Amino acid sequence: MRTPTENPVLIFDGVCELCSMSVNFILRWEKGNEIKFTANQNAPGRALLLQYGENPDAVSTIYFIENGKIYKQSAAVMRIARRLRFPWFLGYCFIIVPRFIRDFFYKLIARNRYRLFGQKDTCRIPTSEEMARFLIE
Repeated sequence: MRTPTENPVLIFDGVCELCSMSVNFILRWEKGNEIKFTANQNAPGRALLLQYGENPDAVSTIYFIENGKIYKQSAAVMRIARRLRFPWFLGYCFIIVPRFIRDFFYKLIARNRYRLFGQKDTCRIPTSEEMARFLIE
């Protein structure tokens, strides 16, 4: 099963400030400019989540689709880290930490992200330069 773009896709909570900051960070530090982005509130994000058997209304995690496989929580973060430029790709070394430990910390942050970082009324709007990187309705 492949994504419609054949590129890796990051599905994020479009109204979450932490998620938006993460998208901005990835756009700045990604090596190959291959990752496509979509919010789980948008039709493409919802369709992809349904295609991979995930609940499109569950906004407590990010999803990363790569090579026909979906990753979530800390596994998604690790896959993304591998695609970043130095020094950020070194974050992938945390893959040696057992997933249940990584996911514990991921869930702790995810559970408190709105309180700690804020929430917007609408999804992140890509700039004209970023438009080709986003899957939008």
